[in-house]
Amino acid sequence: MSKTLDLGCGTVPRNVFGADEVFGVDVRDGLGPNIRAADLAIEPIPFDDDTFDYVTAHDFLEHIPRVAYVPNRRNCFVEVMNEIYRVLKPGGLFLSMTPAYPHAPAFRDPTHVNIITDETFPLYFDWKHRWASMYGFRGAFHVAKQEWSGHTLVTVMQKIPPNAVPQTPAKGL
Repeated sequence: MSKTLDLGCGTVPRNVFGADEVFGVDVRDGLGPNIRAADLAIEPIPFDDDTFDYVTAHDFLEHIPRVAYVPNRRNCFVEVMNEIYRVLKPGGLFLSMTPAYPHAPAFRDPTHVNIITDETFPLYFDWKHRWASMYGFRGAFHVAKQEWSGHTLVTVMQKIPPNAVPQTPAKGL
């Protein structure tokens, strides 16, 4: 039985992969039986390791700060990516849809605190480079697909099993 998790889901978690079971996480409490409350900028995803075949984030990652001081320095975006990696099953897929640079909607909303580019996922989270490992990223993804849909960057990444994750990232910074 396949399971999907939609981050920042509001009252209706999306199920773009057609999973058998649908779950969500939102900052608000009391939204439904399969929706758990968590502020993912500072809290972990409230599900066990290797639970989901799919994780989706529609118009969500741009609201996660890259860095916060609460009270100590945290790399919130990297922590969220670690959490996505943690809850995905090996080989699971992560779909991100976010307004991205250089398009105006990436900057227009005053709650957008994380600007994504078409290089963010391939360079920082893909298994070939893993530049985010210097900021605490412990996983690795394969960028299976990345394309523009208007001002939205659509990225699909597949979880590389932990035993296949390179121990040292490629040089390149």
